[in-house]
Amino acid sequence: MTTTDPMPTSSTAAPAAVAALPAAAVPGASPPRERPARRGRRRAERAPEEQRGAVSALEWRRTSVRFGLRGAHLLLLALLIVWGIGPLVLLVKFAVTPTQDILRTPLAWFPNGFAWENLTEAWTDVRISHYFLNSVLLALGAWVCQIVVATTGGYVLSVLRPRYAKALNWAVLATLFIPAVVLLVPLYLTILRPPVGPSLLNSYWAVWLPAGASAFNVVLVARFFDSLPREVFEAARVDGAGSFRLFWSIVLPMSKPILGVVSVFAVIASWKDFLWPLLVLPNPDLQPLSVRLPALQATTDLGVLMAALAISTIIPVLVFLLAQRLFLRGAGLGGAVKG
Repeated sequence: MTTTDPMPTSSTAAPAAVAALPAAAVPGASPPRERPARRGRRRAERAPEEQRGAVSALEWRRTSVRFGLRGAHLLLLALLIVWGIGPLVLLVKFAVTPTQDILRTPLAWFPNGFAWENLTEAWTDVRISHYFLNSVLLALGAWVCQIVVATTGGYVLSVLRPRYAKALNWAVLATLFIPAVVLLVPLYLTILRPPVGPSLLNSYWAVWLPAGASAFNVVLVARFFDSLPREVFEAARVDGAGSFRLFWSIVLPMSKPILGVVSVFAVIASWKDFLWPLLVLPNPDLQPLSVRLPALQATTDLGVLMAALAISTIIPVLVFLLAQRLFLRGAGLGGAVKG
């Protein structure tokens, strides 16, 4: 006599049924974790990117390759530091070193003490303070002229885009192929006898106005304006912003990086310019440091001259340090887009 197995009761069948169902079908149950698979996929996606270097990951695990490359990097960094900062450090050392020590033992570290009077004599007796102020005024005026011309010119070519914008762009580009030496004589004659008004000779306008006519800065700013999002401009126009409001409140706040670049170019170019200030500023009381320092070389003590040269490097170094922070910060959209 055969016996049949008893049917499972509801209490025993429920756990088996729940176990047989997928996790997604059970209410309240969490889906299975797929983190290991995702991590593996991410590693597989990063693998080609990590192997794009000159040295593969397998070679980098070798001790000789790893220490050799790191040693080469450190050696190259040390050479760059010596090559770039070494002359400035040596100039600062010569500025506070007696003249006899500079001539006898230039690389010795202050065998006869410091000569702080070099700085005082250069600032007062040689009138470096006066020529330093002239250089600051020339650099400031040249910076203002170049910023105004570059931003407005780039705004017209890139944002407003009138019908003649293409022809104007080609005309600006064409001026880049003309050597500056070719324009020296015509520009000097224009300054000497301008079409309107008296002569600009011995006037800072003779330096500021030609400095503002920089086609390179206009092209540089225009290319940067081309990369700005047009949606922001269209939204500003819809809100009723005019051309000037769009330029002042939208475009300029978005252009801080390129303004820093143009500022560095303008200040450094004006600070080291020698030939043009020498031609249009024959009065020694109006000449900048770049013109007066070579003239004072024959009649000035060597230690005092080194101190004057060290003082003349203050502004370029400060401008570079300040502009470097602006480059690294990269606040291109910080002033125009509201969060």
